[in-house]
Amino acid sequence: MTITLAEEIMLLSLDDESGSAQQKQAAAWAVAGGILLELVLAGRVSVSGKQLTVVDAAPTGEPLLDGRLEQIRAWIGDRGKRRVNDWLMKEHGKVIAPTVERLCARGVVVEEKRKALGIFPVRRYPEADATVEAELRERLGAVVLDGAEPDARTAGLVALIHGAGLHGSAFPGRRRKEVAPRMEKVADGQWAGESVRAAIRDMQAVMAAVTAATVATAVS
Repeated sequence: MTITLAEEIMLLSLDDESGSAQQKQAAAWAVAGGILLELVLAGRVSVSGKQLTVVDAAPTGEPLLDGRLEQIRAWIGDRGKRRVNDWLMKEHGKVIAPTVERLCARGVVVEEKRKALGIFPVRRYPEADATVEAELRERLGAVVLDGAEPDARTAGLVALIHGAGLHGSAFPGRRRKEVAPRMEKVADGQWAGESVRAAIRDMQAVMAAVTAATVATAVS
C-alpha cells in the first residue's frame, strides 16, 4: 500500500499499542511539511527563494493532497506567491486530524473513542494493519542504518524526520547520534532536483527554528 509522506510521518509518531501520538507538536510540523513536499514532488507547487507558488492546480487524485492544494491556491490568491514558512505556520496545527482520518479510511489504523475520568472525550488510533508500518520502517532502516541509496520520496521523508527531530519515533531504541549524521547526509544528497532540495532546506529551517523556540519556552 502506498501512502503519502504525511501519513508515513503520522504513522511513525503513533504508539503501536495505545494509538496516541508521540511528540505531537514536532510531528505536526513534519506532517505539514510532508504534504507540501508531496505536492512539490507531484509538480503541483513550487518552492523557490522561500516563496510558495502553485504551478498546476490539477487534482492529484489523493484527497489529502488535493484538499490542501485547493487551500494553498485560495490562500495565495492573486498574489502569485507567498512565503512557505507562513503556510507552514498557518497549517501545522490543522493537519493531524485529516491525516489520521486518511489512515483510518485506508484501514491502516482504527479510531477508538473513550472518556478520560468518565468526562473528557479521548480518541486513540491503534494499528489495524501492521504491515504498512513494518514496510515503512524497513525502508527507512535500509537507507539510514544500512546505507542504501534512497529514492526521492524516502530521502524527503528522512529529511523531514530529521528536520523535525523525530529521530526517536523513526528509530526507537537508537540514540540520536547513531542516526542523525546519516540522516543529515541523506537530506543534503543529490537525490532530487535543486528546487525540491531547496524546498526541503527551507522547511527544515522553519521546523528547526520553531522546535528550538518551543523547547526554550518549555525550559524557561
